[in-house]
Amino acid sequence: MTSARLTEVVLPGIVAPEGLTIRHGAVPEPGRGQILIAMEASGVSFAEQQMRRGRYYDQPPFPFVPGYDLVGRVRTAGEGVDPGLVGQRVAALVKVGGWASHVVVDADDAVPVPDGLTAAEAETVVVNGITAWQMLHRRARVRAGQTVLVHGAGGGVGSVLVQLARAVGAKVIGTASPRHHDALRELDVIPVDYRAGNVAARVRELAPGGVDAVFDHVGGRSVIDSWRLLAPGGTLVSYGSASTRDDTGSKQWPVLKILARTSLWNALPNGRHAYFYNIWAGRALGKDRFRARLRADLTEVFAAVSRGEVSARISAQLPLAQAAEALRLAESGTATGKVVLTP
Repeated sequence: MTSARLTEVVLPGIVAPEGLTIRHGAVPEPGRGQILIAMEASGVSFAEQQMRRGRYYDQPPFPFVPGYDLVGRVRTAGEGVDPGLVGQRVAALVKVGGWASHVVVDADDAVPVPDGLTAAEAETVVVNGITAWQMLHRRARVRAGQTVLVHGAGGGVGSVLVQLARAVGAKVIGTASPRHHDALRELDVIPVDYRAGNVAARVRELAPGGVDAVFDHVGGRSVIDSWRLLAPGGTLVSYGSASTRDDTGSKQWPVLKILARTSLWNALPNGRHAYFYNIWAGRALGKDRFRARLRADLTEVFAAVSRGEVSARISAQLPLAQAAEALRLAESGTATGKVVLTP
């Protein structure tokens, strides 16, 4: 038994960030095939912003512990697990449960973090990095010389996407608010101010023949504009509905509308492709294949960070007890980089 005490953040219902509560208890023991991770860093992502509004389309019933991913040291290993894992730094994608001082996960879901990356640096690219890598390489299959449009290029996923796209030699156009434009130019990305109106017209000026791929987290009307900007043979990857974050009504409806549109567009004989990306959809392949792909892709992202192709941008690090402040900061739109929670 470990003598430490469990601390976790609980989302009790649809509340303001200040409505999050802190709960203490006994540290759980890992079962067969499981490990106990002492969390060193867990991120505040867009998913938690939707969850606290009850707007994440497959969130569990309240109350629950949020936290989409985490990085930490393996504290203990359950029966059937290689004891050599104990003491190693690993990352895990969990969807919920990461905002806790100790988290039990299946050992097969843990991905080793390379030496040279801090826990917070690794944390910035777990869910964001896997999402960006899979959309760029597995869905759109972007190659050198192609032109891509990334919406929200200053955001968590967008900022990783633009760097990975530049690393393969693609020309990148990124929509962002003006305060991100200098940083995007430093990354050799062409910035477009999405607040200035008629983004589509500006993108057409920059890419008269259309773009080879669009990555759209906005949803709603934006998805239609994104589809129309594609060059022949181009690919649209929609991966969210940020524009409906503060809406009321069905949380499934915005996603179902996108799925209906992508199905319709894919039936058209124009050589273009449209996808709705969900990081968990790969589980339909089977648990083992899903895990193997996740491990391979996150390992590639960690390597890109180690090589300096992707910068691990940390906006702030706050302890679990200040989760409300961390969530409010992430939601403010003023944070450049990842807001990270620590024990």
